[in-house]
Amino acid sequence: MLVPKLITCIKDYNKQQFLKDLSSGIIVAIIALPLSIALAIASGVSPEKGLYTAIIGGFIVSFLGGSKVQIGGPTGAFVIIVYGIIEKYGLDGLIISTIMAGLFLTIMGFLKLGSLIRFIPASITSGFTSGIAVVIFSTQIKDFLGLSIKSVPSEFIHKWGAYLKNLNTFNPQSLLISLLTLGCIIFWPKINKKIPSAFLAIILTTVITLTFNLDTPTIGSVFGNLSSSLPLLSIPSVNLSTILNLVFPALTIAILAAVESLLSAVVADNMIDGRHRSNMELVAQGFANIFSGLFGGIPVTGAIARTAANIKNGGRTPVAGMVHSVILLLIMFLFMPYVKLIPMASLAAILVMVSYNMGEWDAFKNLLKAPKSDSLIFIVTFLLTVFFDLVFAIGVGVVLSSLLFMRRMAEFTSVKSIIDDIDSVEILEIKNTLKYPEDVAMYEINGPFFFGATDKFISAIRDISSMPKILIIKMDKVPIMDSTAYHSFEMLLDICNKENTKLLLLNVQPQPLNTLKKYGFVDKIGNKNVCVSLNDVINQSNYHTA
Repeated sequence: MLVPKLITCIKDYNKQQFLKDLSSGIIVAIIALPLSIALAIASGVSPEKGLYTAIIGGFIVSFLGGSKVQIGGPTGAFVIIVYGIIEKYGLDGLIISTIMAGLFLTIMGFLKLGSLIRFIPASITSGFTSGIAVVIFSTQIKDFLGLSIKSVPSEFIHKWGAYLKNLNTFNPQSLLISLLTLGCIIFWPKINKKIPSAFLAIILTTVITLTFNLDTPTIGSVFGNLSSSLPLLSIPSVNLSTILNLVFPALTIAILAAVESLLSAVVADNMIDGRHRSNMELVAQGFANIFSGLFGGIPVTGAIARTAANIKNGGRTPVAGMVHSVILLLIMFLFMPYVKLIPMASLAAILVMVSYNMGEWDAFKNLLKAPKSDSLIFIVTFLLTVFFDLVFAIGVGVVLSSLLFMRRMAEFTSVKSIIDDIDSVEILEIKNTLKYPEDVAMYEINGPFFFGATDKFISAIRDISSMPKILIIKMDKVPIMDSTAYHSFEMLLDICNKENTKLLLLNVQPQPLNTLKKYGFVDKIGNKNVCVSLNDVINQSNYHTA
């Protein structure tokens, strides 16, 4: 149903819920402020672009979204994608990719593809999420330690090589700020859960840096003055060549945004015992990304941590998310000059905690317990994300999981002769009522009959030393059949015609039967030879052997 949750929630809205949404929205905005800035910097763009994303994209996600409590904004999952696009195509390339991704998401929503996201295996999402966590962590070492490196290599191995080579240039004061920030984030919630620890850490370390005049880089010293107003809507100039070059990055953003936002919505549903509208959520994410790009922001998606914080603080309608965006806008208008005083080391420490929290480290503990195929997909996706890039990792992960799934399905499919099965009541009934049982062979296909399993069928047919007068293929345990399987039936029919063998099919299920009819196979063997019961197959067998 393509109806925003806001319309549903507003019918029974009251003052008490508004006050809860207002309180929650303010708290979530305070949490989102340092995260939005830090994620923007890690992505390779200026700090205010993270705020544009949370303000514009976050508002649209709540206003149009299919979840009552979803909070939209920049997330860690997009850091390496955004960084890679900027490195290759520049900022204009990122803006165009974000807008194109928004269009893809909107189309996915209108085509009602929200439910298809569940077909992406958990081993892939766990693998790339943990890989992204490692990559984000590795990008923050320079600022965390205050290393003097002019240009940090983008490749993972070369990056760590540069860190080790320049380790002697670390800044003790930057390291002190980083450790103070980490300590505050870790231990403050044990004292007080009302005030967000990351926000408190930012204020504390900024005051300490100013009071003691510490020699540590700040946002202002790195990026200069920051804009305290929203930019004007700007449509980038594009051509066909640019669009073609950016289709794959845009699709990657769209798929990742869809996966992360719908996963966040599912988590939220479990927390509030609700039910989101997946297709409406995709449409909302689409519009959010389009307008984020048009206003100079970066990709938007549902943020699981901020959504959970919204729920825990009483937010129960989209109004809380809209309040969060408005509060961020006010903060940007009023306090942006002070944002440039924030130490880079403090932001680095926040992202180190983000990377720790987003990584699914339990998956490594369970590698030996999980099925081998799932463990393989997880490891491959993780390693490719870390050492190559997310786009390649997801592509390989999906292909590998598909191949392993097909192999697993093929292993379940069997083809065997059952005419001598003395334990089967059906077989005994057939043999006892046939005029010439020695002239009849009966084979059973058990399981999905598709290209991965046709070799078993072909081998079984070729192993028949002497073709009988009647060959029965029992198919009541075949739920699906594809074109490759059909062509193996064509091969069987050719053999039967050459050997004057009559082919009978027994208990064909609806989908395989429909496939055989479409290809004209039923007409070739005759409708009477497609049997629906034991009596039919016995009568046809006796007729053809008479």
